[in-house]
Amino acid sequence: MKKIFISLVLLATLLVFDVTKENSDSIIIYSSMEQYRGEELQKQLDRKFPNEKIMVMYVPTAKAAAKIKVEKQGTDADIVVGLETSYLEKVKDSLADLHGIKELPYVKSLTLKDNDYKYVTWERQAGAFIVNKDVLKKYNLPTPKSYSDLLKPEYKGLIAMPDPKTSGTGYFFYKSLINELGDEKALKYIDDLSKNIKSFTESGSGPIKLLIQGEVGIGLGLTFQAMEQINEGSPFKIIYPKEGSPYSLTGTGIIKGREENEKIKKVFDFIVDDFFIYDKEYFSPEQVLQKQDNKIKNYPKNIHYANMEGISDIDEKERLLKLWKY
Repeated sequence: MKKIFISLVLLATLLVFDVTKENSDSIIIYSSMEQYRGEELQKQLDRKFPNEKIMVMYVPTAKAAAKIKVEKQGTDADIVVGLETSYLEKVKDSLADLHGIKELPYVKSLTLKDNDYKYVTWERQAGAFIVNKDVLKKYNLPTPKSYSDLLKPEYKGLIAMPDPKTSGTGYFFYKSLINELGDEKALKYIDDLSKNIKSFTESGSGPIKLLIQGEVGIGLGLTFQAMEQINEGSPFKIIYPKEGSPYSLTGTGIIKGREENEKIKKVFDFIVDDFFIYDKEYFSPEQVLQKQDNKIKNYPKNIHYANMEGISDIDEKERLLKLWKY
C-alpha cells in the first residue's frame, strides 16, 4: 500500500466521531459534499422519512475512505455520498454490488460498468480560470486565455491555485496538465507557473476567497463557486483554456450488506433518484446525465471538458503527488 494512503489509514484510526449508532435502526450517511449541501440533504430526508432516525455526517473524502478501509463492512456508515472516485476505488470491496439496483441515464462517458457497479457517479466537479476584472483593470492587464498566458511576467503575484496535496480541485488542474503535456513538460510548466503564484491554497475554494478580497486577479477554481459569486454581483469572469475544463468525479454507494436492509435501500433510492436531481439543478450542475436541467442563473452551457483519463486512479494520484514540490 502506498505511503500516502497508509498515513490516511493511520489518521483514521484516531478519528473519534461525536455521534455513533445508538441502535440498529439508525441510518448514518457520510457526506463529503460541502456542508450546505449536506444540510439540504438532511432536511429533505427528514421530510421524506419523518419516522426514521437518519443522520447526515460531514466527513472529508479521504478521511471517510480511510475509516472504511480500516473498518470495512463494520463501519458505522450505511451510505456514502459525494466521495471522490479515486478514494472510492480504494474501498470498493466494502461497497454493495449495484447490479439490478440502480442504472442512471448517464452521458456516454460515464457508466456504472466503469465503476464495477459499486457506486453511482454523483457529480462532475469542474474548474476554469476565474478572473477578477476589477483587479486586472487596476493593473491594466489583459484577460488570460490559455495556460501559457499565465506564465507572463506581468501576472507575477496575481495568481492563486489550490495545492494538489490538500485539494481535489488543485489535483485535477495538475492532472489535466499531466495528461496534456506529459510528466516532464507539465512539471516544467508548474515550475514556471510557481513564479507567478501568490498562494497555493489549502482548499479548493481558496482562490475564490482571494479573488473576492482582491488579493489576486486570477484564480484556478471551481466553476460553480465562481458562478455563485457572479450571480451575487462579484466582478468575475470565467475563462476556459483551449485544453478544456478540468474536472474530478465523486460517487455515492452503500456499504456491503446494508442493501439488504429495506429502510436503508429506500433511503439510498431517494438519494440517487430524487436528491441527485435536486443537487444537480441547484448546487453542482456540471453535466453527468443525458438530460439534466440546470436552474443556476447564467451557468455556462456546452462546456468542453479536458482529457481527464486516470482521474479516478488513486495509485496515479499518489505517484503524481510525490512529484509535486510546492
